[in-house]
Amino acid sequence: MNAESSSRLVSDELLRLLELVKEADSVELKMTVPERSYRSTATALGMDPLEAQIRQVFFFDTPDLALDQAGVVVRARRIQGRDNDSVVKLRPVVPSELPEDIRRSPNFVVEVDAMPGGYVCSASLKGKLPATAVRSSVSGDKPLRKLFSKEQRAFFATHAPGDLTIDDLSILGPIFVLKLKVVPDTFARRLVAEMWMYPDGARVVELSTKCLPAEGLHVAVELRQLLEAKGIDTSGEQQTKTRTALEFFSSELQAQGA
Repeated sequence: MNAESSSRLVSDELLRLLELVKEADSVELKMTVPERSYRSTATALGMDPLEAQIRQVFFFDTPDLALDQAGVVVRARRIQGRDNDSVVKLRPVVPSELPEDIRRSPNFVVEVDAMPGGYVCSASLKGKLPATAVRSSVSGDKPLRKLFSKEQRAFFATHAPGDLTIDDLSILGPIFVLKLKVVPDTFARRLVAEMWMYPDGARVVELSTKCLPAEGLHVAVELRQLLEAKGIDTSGEQQTKTRTALEFFSSELQAQGA
């Protein structure tokens, strides 16, 4: 590829990102922290681990990840001191191609997730649940479909491959999560740190912040300046929490069925 083609490709990609951001409801800027930098990052940002909120995250898919291959993510969470929640998510999506009726739902959010080296636009249909709902369903006392509203179930049925239903899905989880919110002294907005701890001892630590679409580029520059000023390592390989979780539990389920 010559220099002119390379430049044109970068420009086209930037244009595509700006179009997606313009059509989204929000932007989330994310970065995975290298394992070697966990302690130094916590110190640099003044994090107090005793202020972290405990969460349990459950994904639902087939052992061979048929939903994931179709771009569908189904998840439910237990949250310390709060109600549970659930989501049916599509990614990637083109916002302009989404049906108007679902786009108008107050429970529907289109978001661009951007991290070093890439981005994805997703559409999430969210639901709130009583504090005991997730535990009841994952323990087998109630069917999994009870975790999802009528609106979510219809959304799932539209996008799930084949004739899969929510009750056909396997439980992938839980993942134990610690979530901590901080406002660094030189950053004018909230920064969220999450540590996802997997059953094999692996961990993923992610820093993120959200903003309105029109603020995306400005906040990205501010966030980069903050990380550089604090000496936070941004050179590590980027991992997605969901991808790591799905691959781990898929391997586990398939090994059990072998």
